[in-house]
Amino acid sequence: MPIDLAWAETVAATLPALSPDRAFARGLELINADFPEILLPVAIALGRSHRGDPRMAQLLGLAARAVGDGPLAYRSFRRAARLAPADPLIAHSHAHTALEAGHPATELFVAARRLSPQDGTVVTGFAAALVAAGRASEADRMLTDILRANPQWMDGHRALAQIRGQFGGDVVGSVAEALAAAPRDPGLHALGIDLLFQARQHDAAARACAVAETELGDQPWIARMAGHAASELSDHAAADIALARSGPPDTVTDASLLVRHALRCERAEEAAALLDAWLPHDHGHSLVPYASLAWRLVGDPRAEWLEGDPSLVGVYDLRRDIGGDLAGLARRLRVLHNAISPPIDQSVRGGTQTDGNLLLRDDPVLQRLRTLLLETVATHVARMAPVRDGHPTLVAHRGPRRIAGAWSVRLKDAGFHADHVHTQGWLSSALYVALPDCLGGPAGDHAGWLSLGGSREVAPGVPPYRLVEPKPGRLVLFPSTMWHGTRPFPNGERMTIAFDIARPRQNG
Repeated sequence: MPIDLAWAETVAATLPALSPDRAFARGLELINADFPEILLPVAIALGRSHRGDPRMAQLLGLAARAVGDGPLAYRSFRRAARLAPADPLIAHSHAHTALEAGHPATELFVAARRLSPQDGTVVTGFAAALVAAGRASEADRMLTDILRANPQWMDGHRALAQIRGQFGGDVVGSVAEALAAAPRDPGLHALGIDLLFQARQHDAAARACAVAETELGDQPWIARMAGHAASELSDHAAADIALARSGPPDTVTDASLLVRHALRCERAEEAAALLDAWLPHDHGHSLVPYASLAWRLVGDPRAEWLEGDPSLVGVYDLRRDIGGDLAGLARRLRVLHNAISPPIDQSVRGGTQTDGNLLLRDDPVLQRLRTLLLETVATHVARMAPVRDGHPTLVAHRGPRRIAGAWSVRLKDAGFHADHVHTQGWLSSALYVALPDCLGGPAGDHAGWLSLGGSREVAPGVPPYRLVEPKPGRLVLFPSTMWHGTRPFPNGERMTIAFDIARPRQNG
């Protein structure tokens, strides 16, 4: 049977007549087929009619979380945990949704660990809960001890690197310690190199590539990473040699590194040819941002087709709609900015970024804001141009609209966002909460403004399509595949909320 809306509605309609066991199983089918919006009202009714059944509370929690209702997900899993205190999956979900909702979660993760002592996702969740509680050093020590006993735990190394990146420490220290005991482990070498790239430590990444080649021999993936490091360090000749040694690309990710290097070397025709070969395979849209730059450089009319339509960008002044006190919202957000540095894999320079999905928090102010933001997104989507075959943004089906991630960024004194993209999203955003007085600059240099459509690191000769002036309460919406960043500003604080809208399902 095809997985489509009619199928989902038919399944949902049958659930109230089924036994709790069968209703739970069929409800999971709807979750796994990505129809939580269809399931949610039925799951609410099932939870009321089977108040003593933990599976119905669990099903409601799963549906609520999938649609982005953090408070309802937390309440549902709290009830499920009371009804089934020995269920390890429910205990983990209870702890996880408590953390996302902004409630104390460390003790809940302790309980979940007792039920699932070997589950690494519970451990990394516990580490995140410790960080949220202001206990980052404890999270560091816990992960360090576990990794010394289990040096092949890659997710643990990543979690520890993130903590150290934001709170101080060597982001690859645990990987280096593991490699000292297993110097010929290719997975550890690849992980360490990747973390160094995320942390923008390109010199160290180049050295790590050399060490990997010494231990593992001449391998295409090592040569490709070495070439990427050389390119980021602007040693284009060395990059050309290493990338040629790596051979032709095998994946879209490989191709993206070659395209990026060609653009940095001002070889736009070469980049465009690579894109023509690989764009048909680019189902994740990771090449689309580079296509925008290359096509503009070579005068390809597809650049206008991709990003030229003015309806793709929307500017909405919501200060009156938000109501209340923006300064009060800023104070709320500052409490959540407890790190000293941004996450290692983000675009923030000279500031911090909150952890977790901000709009899942069980906070009435943030939940009202979430509703307003989704209403504004609906308005924007209704104004967008009609479907264009093959276009990453102007797709046929434009719902359901879900917030895939939300965070706050606090930039200080000359801070900025490097130009970047969010290829896993559909629409991205910036909502301005607090701004310094110095934006714009004395000579109209657009200090602190949002830049759309240009990448200063990859193709500095390509100007942005648009510069948008920040104003308190202003929301800017734009395609997630469009390059975006900010201009530095001389002093003060620039605080925003940003979120991504998930790419809509295209199978009906």
